[in-house]
Amino acid sequence: MNKRDFPKIHFYDQDFVDIYDRTWAWVQDSWYPRESEIDDNSYFIYTKSEENYIDQLSSVFSSFFLVYSNRNFPAHHGLDYFYSKQEPSGAIRALYDLETGLPVPLENNPENLALPLFGWAEFNLFHKSANKKRIKEVMPVLQKHMDWLDTNFKQENGLYKSSLAATGMKNSPRNAAYYVDFNCAVAINALYISALGDILNDKELSFQYKRLYFSLKTRINSYMWDPETGFYYDIDENLEKVPVKTIAGFWPLLAEIPNEDKAARLISHLSNPETFGTEHPFPTLSRDHPLFSQEGNGYCGSVFPQYTFMVIKGLEKYQRYELARECAIRHLYFILDSMTPSGEHNKGNLWEAYKATKIGPAEGFPQEKDFPKKDLLSFAGLSTIALVIENIIGLSISLPRKTVDWIIPNLEVMGIENLSLKRNMITILSNKSNRGWEIHMESEKLYYFTINILDQKKKTLPIPSGKCSMLIDKL
Repeated sequence: MNKRDFPKIHFYDQDFVDIYDRTWAWVQDSWYPRESEIDDNSYFIYTKSEENYIDQLSSVFSSFFLVYSNRNFPAHHGLDYFYSKQEPSGAIRALYDLETGLPVPLENNPENLALPLFGWAEFNLFHKSANKKRIKEVMPVLQKHMDWLDTNFKQENGLYKSSLAATGMKNSPRNAAYYVDFNCAVAINALYISALGDILNDKELSFQYKRLYFSLKTRINSYMWDPETGFYYDIDENLEKVPVKTIAGFWPLLAEIPNEDKAARLISHLSNPETFGTEHPFPTLSRDHPLFSQEGNGYCGSVFPQYTFMVIKGLEKYQRYELARECAIRHLYFILDSMTPSGEHNKGNLWEAYKATKIGPAEGFPQEKDFPKKDLLSFAGLSTIALVIENIIGLSISLPRKTVDWIIPNLEVMGIENLSLKRNMITILSNKSNRGWEIHMESEKLYYFTINILDQKKKTLPIPSGKCSMLIDKL
């Protein structure tokens, strides 16, 4: 393993810093093979008992925090494994056995299908690595995969049909033909493949996927939006809405599908204690559903880090930065409190899922013997690393644009130190001095820094190489 340091974070609550640091120390234990150095043939894995599986959704989501490892843990390895397994039809399966290299048979999911989100992951990787060559290399794989989805799952009405198991929400009380999360995932994939086409300056490719995106956007709004309840629902064979509110109804935010009015109504559910405004954001099933479980019971009310991450990234699309940050902080406090000794809870574990109304890991779900899994870092790292950097500290970084945006909802001692931006190490810290609130910066190369404080002060400045500082009162 490379001996580069991980970026250090600074935050007024030391517990946040500690769990961030500990997560990086634990990530090493989830790499396969465990005995070897981290090289081109090693992968971040999904472990189930003693078997070594690699899971498509885990590989996609984990790339969102591995990009911050200063290249100690390559974020693209898992994605490349799945690309290498693409079949002549374009199919890429949800789960593979690393020992045999074969797809793992999945109950109720005969096609071994997963939410298709490679385009989203690749777009994020590009903005953290500025590697345009990679986009050229992976684009044929992404296109072929989308062709396979169109051929096998797209129906005459323009929507995509999948099994419930393919959405990942196994025991959710959703019995439908067209799932809102699966269709939104296809829309997200198309939207970002189109954006990658723009980066390659391929106008035809960009237009092709933008057209697919807008076609799906129209259908999701037409068939799945319910104006009475202000929510997106799955639909049955007859295109009738299935009136079960689940966390899947928030995927349209990430897909940028609702207009501002619809988004406002949908987002209001996140603060409504009767539906999704639970103490620990956000449950997988609406609180007013008769099957909602205080203990979690799998997807009948548990809080899963990957879905909380998805909702928070959706809130960002609609500039709800303050709500996104508030929910990220509450989520992290519940994770931290669930690690401390309390009854039978083991000290020091991150969990696959948590309770929504009280502290502790989720319980129930007898169909899954090892639920909730301990230290499922491929999803837990989204909370303890990605949300900490992007939403709690508030940094948004784009290497190709040479920009760092810092959204600070309130002035606190916080920041990041020694974050590697390709060949540029940067440090950004805020603290209070005798002269007032001050931001200290250090960089090896010039970049553009946009600071947005309390939505009252916003300024973009070129930050030269070397050390510099700015007084917030002078902005």
